Amino acid sequence: MNYWLVKSEPFKYSWDNFVEQKVGMWDGVRNYQARNNLKAMQLHDLVLFYHSNEGVEVVGIAKVVREHYPDPTADDDKWVVVDLAPVEKLPKSVTLKQIKNDERLQNMALIKQSRLSVTPVRPEEFDIIIGLAHE
Repeated sequence: MNYWLVKSEPFKYSWDNFVEQKVGMWDGVRNYQARNNLKAMQLHDLVLFYHSNEGVEVVGIAKVVREHYPDPTADDDKWVVVDLAPVEKLPKSVTLKQIKNDERLQNMALIKQSRLSVTPVRPEEFDIIIGLAHE
């Protein structure tokens, strides 16, 4: 199993919107590296759902329920989407400040490649973030 982090601006598509929708198509990715990350996602991989710009925090866990397929919102077939479903809201959000202040998370792609909307997460990073959410 692989782990990922996806970013969404809550005023456009929040965790609550996602839960209400039950399955969300992760579309609109127009960065090659983020696209390659979408292509690498496999069925049942776990995904941290991150509110960007507002809140700047990990708020929930999702899972991949459909692997990549062409993005219907794109004019070019090189862009892809995946379908995600919510698993659970975290008991406590984990802020970007907490992540940046945690020595164990200094190499996390969220920090090193902060502009990417879809990033891989190492298993130990995933576990640390889940642990912080349960403190």
